[in-house]
Amino acid sequence: MSILDKIDFPNDLKSLSLEELNELCNDISDLIKDTIQEKGGHYSSPLGVIELTVALHYVYDSPKDKLLWDVGHQAYPHKILTGRKNRFNTLRQKNGLSGFLKIDESEHDAFGAGHSSTSISAALGFAHARDKNKNDSKVVAIIGDGAMTGGMAYEGINNLGFHKTQMTVVLNDNSLSISKSVGALSKYLTLITTNKTYNKLRKNIWKFSGKIPFISNAVRYFLKKSEKGLKASLTPGSFFEDLGLRYIGPVDGHNLKDLIRTFESVKDMNSPVLVHIYTKKGKRISVSEE
Repeated sequence: MSILDKIDFPNDLKSLSLEELNELCNDISDLIKDTIQEKGGHYSSPLGVIELTVALHYVYDSPKDKLLWDVGHQAYPHKILTGRKNRFNTLRQKNGLSGFLKIDESEHDAFGAGHSSTSISAALGFAHARDKNKNDSKVVAIIGDGAMTGGMAYEGINNLGFHKTQMTVVLNDNSLSISKSVGALSKYLTLITTNKTYNKLRKNIWKFSGKIPFISNAVRYFLKKSEKGLKASLTPGSFFEDLGLRYIGPVDGHNLKDLIRTFESVKDMNSPVLVHIYTKKGKRISVSEE
C-alpha cells in the first residue's frame, strides 16, 4: 500500500513523518504522470509544486484556512490531496474533474482560478472578509513568477501593503522571471528571519523602541533600514519590502523540511508576508525538466 492510499483529505497528512511526506510526494507525481499520459493535461506546473502543496496542507488547515492558487493547472496535487484522488483519472473529461480550480467541485477550492495574476487580489478580499467577521483563519495566495507579469498582481500587492492585514503570498519562482538564490548566506538569512526567537526579539525591540522619548522614530528608522539593507544586499526582496510586505526567502521549493519550517513560522506572523520559493518545472520527469 502506498502512502497516498492512506490520504483522503488534508488532515490525514498531519500524522505523517517527514520520510512519509517525501514518499507521498513521489506517489502524487506517479499519479499525475500516469493520468496525463493517458488523458492529457499539464505536466510541468503541477509537478513543480508537489512539495509546496504537501507542505501547505501539512501546516495550514484547509478549508478553514484559505489557499488560493494562481493558474488553475498548478493545482493538480491540491486536487489529489483534497478528496479527489479517486476521480483524478476523469480530469478534463466529460462529467469529470475540471482542469482548473472550481468552487462547486470542492470546499477546498476557495476561488475558481483559471488563468493568471488574479490570486493576490482575490486573497485580499478573503482576508478583508475574515477581518470583518473577526475569525482567525489564515489566507495564502500562491502565484507563479510568470503570473507576476500581470498588472493585477501588483495592484493586489500594492493594496495588501497598504492595508497591512495578515496574508501570505507564496511566489513560486521557476528561475525564469525572478532572480535565483544567491548562495549560502541568503539561505542563512532565511533561517534567521523565520526563526521564532528572532521574530520575538525583533517585535520586542520594535515595541521598546517606541517608548524611547524624543528619539523613538530615529531608532525605529535605523532598525528598519539596517534589516532592509542586509536583505537587499543578499536577496531580491527589497522591492517587495518597499511595497509593504515582509520578504522571506529564497527557499528551496523541493525541500519539504525547509518549506514546513518556513510556513510554520510565517503562519504566526500577523503582517503581510511574501515567501519566495524556487522550484523546477516538470520535476521528476527528465523530458519535461529539459
